[in-house]
Amino acid sequence: MFKHVFLTGPPGVGKTTLVQKACEALVSSGAGAEGFYTEEVREGGRRVGFDVVTVTGERGHLSRIRDVTGSSHGRQYTVGQYVVDLPSFENLALPLFRNLCTPILRPQVGAADGGGRKVFIIDEIGKMELFSQSFVRAVRQTLDSSFCTILGTIPIPKGKPLGLVEEVRSRRDVKVFTVSKENRNGILQDILAELENCLKHRT
Repeated sequence: MFKHVFLTGPPGVGKTTLVQKACEALVSSGAGAEGFYTEEVREGGRRVGFDVVTVTGERGHLSRIRDVTGSSHGRQYTVGQYVVDLPSFENLALPLFRNLCTPILRPQVGAADGGGRKVFIIDEIGKMELFSQSFVRAVRQTLDSSFCTILGTIPIPKGKPLGLVEEVRSRRDVKVFTVSKENRNGILQDILAELENCLKHRT
């Protein structure tokens, strides 16, 4: 029995778009959604970095190209040409995990059909995000928790394995969909059906 759903696939294949569409469909069906997406930031036609955007629309830096960040003090966390803004990422993402359980624990009318139907979006668990040990701990706790179903994205295996990514990929309670250019337009219904199954068994 799966508890969580993750999408994987090459960069730029449309994983985030699928997660956003699935999230919209779930919310319109009465499920709650929290969490964050990763969006690229472009200036003058070139990609200069990535932002973290919460489901409610709050936005913060995740990374910027070195020449865009200017001088910086202290240790720099870098992935390729990008400098990761760890404090900005943690300030936005970590409170989402801390707030996760509270709405479900409140007694409420109709809790059987709406109270436990919550999806937590984690887009993505990747190299940049994994510099944060607090994020790694929070993801592990959420995977093991009985409060919510995660809809997340992980990168395809490339180069040195990423510990937490491989943990997610190998968990028995995680269903992984591989997104490709060929299937991305038709896979949404499969993802939604699997999420509905996960939510059904949580309520």
